[in-house]
Amino acid sequence: MEHRHTSPAVGGQQVSHPHEEHSSHQPHGAMGMNGPRQDDEHMVHSHGQHAGHSVAMFKNRFWLTLALAVPVVFFSPMFGHLLGYQAPVFPGSAWIPPVLGTVIFFYGGQPFLKGGLNELKSRKPGMMLLIAMAITVAFTASWVTTLGIGGFDLDFWWELALLVDIMLLGHWIEMRALGSAQGALDALAALLPDEAERLTESGTETVRVSELRSGDTILVRSGGRMPADGTVVEGQAEFDESMITGESKTVLRSPGDPVVAGTIATDNSLRVRVTAIGDDTALAGIQRLVAEAQASSSRAQALADRAAAFLFYFAAGAGVITFIAWTLLGSMPDAVERTVTVLVIACPHALGLAIPLVIAISTERAARAGVLIKNRMALERMRTVDVVLFDKTGTLTRGEPELKDIAAAEGTDPDELLALAAAAESDSEHPLARAIVSAARGRGLPVPQASGFTSLTGRGVRATIDGRTVLVGGPALLREVGADEPPALAAATAAWRDRGAAVLHVVDGNTVLGAVSLEDAVRPESRQAVAALQHRGIKVAMITGDARQVARAVAAELNIDEVFAEVLPADKDKKVAELQSRGLRVAMVGDGVNDSPALARAEVGIAIGGGTDVAVESAGVVLAGNDPRAVLSMVDLSRASYRKMWQNLVWATGYNIVAVPLAAGVLAFAGVVLSPAAGAVLMSASTIVVALNAQLLRGLKLNPAKVG
Repeated sequence: MEHRHTSPAVGGQQVSHPHEEHSSHQPHGAMGMNGPRQDDEHMVHSHGQHAGHSVAMFKNRFWLTLALAVPVVFFSPMFGHLLGYQAPVFPGSAWIPPVLGTVIFFYGGQPFLKGGLNELKSRKPGMMLLIAMAITVAFTASWVTTLGIGGFDLDFWWELALLVDIMLLGHWIEMRALGSAQGALDALAALLPDEAERLTESGTETVRVSELRSGDTILVRSGGRMPADGTVVEGQAEFDESMITGESKTVLRSPGDPVVAGTIATDNSLRVRVTAIGDDTALAGIQRLVAEAQASSSRAQALADRAAAFLFYFAAGAGVITFIAWTLLGSMPDAVERTVTVLVIACPHALGLAIPLVIAISTERAARAGVLIKNRMALERMRTVDVVLFDKTGTLTRGEPELKDIAAAEGTDPDELLALAAAAESDSEHPLARAIVSAARGRGLPVPQASGFTSLTGRGVRATIDGRTVLVGGPALLREVGADEPPALAAATAAWRDRGAAVLHVVDGNTVLGAVSLEDAVRPESRQAVAALQHRGIKVAMITGDARQVARAVAAELNIDEVFAEVLPADKDKKVAELQSRGLRVAMVGDGVNDSPALARAEVGIAIGGGTDVAVESAGVVLAGNDPRAVLSMVDLSRASYRKMWQNLVWATGYNIVAVPLAAGVLAFAGVVLSPAAGAVLMSASTIVVALNAQLLRGLKLNPAKVG
C-alpha cells in the first residue's frame, strides 16, 4: 500500500507520489495586506512603558541631548569644583548650564515626563515615574539655585543632563532588543500574490487579488501561489503547503478538494472556485492568532520596572520623612536641601543601564553562537522554562525525505534495485525522487541512462532503461499494471508503513523487483539537544501534523517525553495553551507559518532560521542555523544573564538603600552628611560598577556543538 500523508489543516486530503516535473514559473510578487513593513529603527511599540515611543526617537534624542550635555557639564560650577578646574568665564557663560539644561529637560526628558504621567494616572509607578520625579526635582532645584532664591546650593544642572542622557541611552539599547508583532503580520501577508487570473466567458483576465469575489473561478498555473481559499473544480496538482502546515510533503489536490491561500501548485495548472477572500481566509485567521498571542504575551512586567516601582515608593517615602524630620528640627533650608538631594539621587544611573547593558552584551554573545535574541522578555523567561515544545518537521528532522531502507525481491541485488529506481526517477523533481537519486549517488552506484520518462500523476513514474520498462510508485501503480508484491517483500513494506515511511515499489514490466522506504530524516543534533535539555531538568515535547505512527517513531528514537500528533495548524497554538494550563512554562521551537501563533503564545518562541519569514518574525528568539542544540545556548545564556541582571539591580538598589538615608541626614548627629555633590558622584560610580559587572558576561562560552 502506498504511503499517504494526512494534512488535516486543509481538508484531510492524502498525499501520494505523483512525479511530474516542477515548472520554473515563479509565484507572483507578494502583497502586504498590512502596509509596508516598518524598519526596526522606526518601530513603534504599543504596550508597556514604551507606548508610542520608537527606537529612532530615543536614538535621536540621545545624540542631541549628549551634544547639549557636554557644555552643561563643563560649565557647571559643582562639576568644576569636584574635578578642581575653573571653567572659562565670559559674558553669559553662567547661563549656559541653565539654558541648555532647560532644553535637555523639556526635549530629552519629554518621553520620561509623559511616561511618568501615564504611570501616575494608571497608579502603576515604574521606571518612567522614577526618572520623571528625579529630573523634575533636579530641574526645579537648579533653577531655584540659579535665580538665587532662598540661598540654596542645589546646582544639579550637570546631574540633570547626565541623568537624562544615560536614561535615553538605556531605553534606546533596551528598545532595540525588543521584537515587533508587525513584522510577523507583514510576513504572513507577503505569502499572497498581487494578482490573480480570473476566468470569464471570453477567456481570462488579470485582476488584483482585492477584486476577487467568492464564487469566482480562477486559473492557478504550475508554480503559482493561491491568492484565496477555494475548491478545485478542474485539474489536479501537487500542492506545497509547507508555509501553512509546516510539513514538507506535497499534497495532491483534485476536483472537490479545498486549497488554501498562500500555498503553491507545484506541477500542474488547475481551476479553482474561490470560497473565501481577505479576512475570511485561513491565512488571515493565522494572522489574527499571531496578533492575539503576541498581545497577550507582551503584558508581562519587566524586572527593572519592578525594581523601579520599589525605588519610587522608597524615595518618595524617604523624601517625605526627611522633609518632616528636618522641619521639626527647625531647619527649613536643611529640610529642603536634604529632601531634594534624596529625591535626585534616588534615581541612580545604574538602574537605567542595569538591564539594557546585560541585554546588549547577552544578545551580542548569543549572536556569535548563532542565537538571535529579538525580545528582551524571551531572554528573561528562558531560564524559567519547564518544557521545550519542538515542531517535528524542519526542526527535529530535516524536513525532507531520505532513503531509509531497501528490500529486494529474491534474485535482485539491492544496489541494482536502487540504481534502477534512481535512473527512472532522474528526470523528476519530486522530493521523493530527488532523495532516491541522491542516495544512489551517495553510494557511488552506476546509474544507467533512462529514456521515455513519463510522470503518472498520483501513481508514480515510468521510464525505459536498457530496453526494459521500469516503473516506480506505490500501490496504485501496482494495481494499474497488475503486479503482485511477493509475501517476503510485503512483510518488510508493512513494517515500514507502520512507522509512517513512504513506500515506493520498483517494477520491471509487471514484476516487482523490490521496494524502498523514505522517511523524514532525524537531525543527528536532535538527540544531543533532547538529552541535554532533560539533563537540565527541562522536559521535551514534540508537536506535528503528521500521522501518529510517524510521530511515535521519531519520539521513540529521540526519547521525547510527550507527543502531540495529527495537530491542526490552529491547534498548535491551543496545545501550547494546554501545556500552560498545567502550570508549565513553555518554549516553542518551530519553523512554519502554522507555528507562528504557537511561537507567539509561548513564554519563549524560538524560530529555526531556515524556516519561514513568518515564524522568524513571530518568535522572540531566532536560531540562525538549523541546529536544535542552539536552544541549550539560550538556556545557559538566560540563566547567566539573569544572574547579572539581579546582581546589577541589587547594586543599584542597594546603593540607594545606603545613600538615601545618608543624604537624608540620619547620621548628621555624628557629623556624617552626604552632600548633593557627593551623592551625585556616588550615583555615577554605581553606573561604572554596573557596566563592569555586565562586561563579565563576555566570558560566557556558548558552543552548541559542546552541549552537555
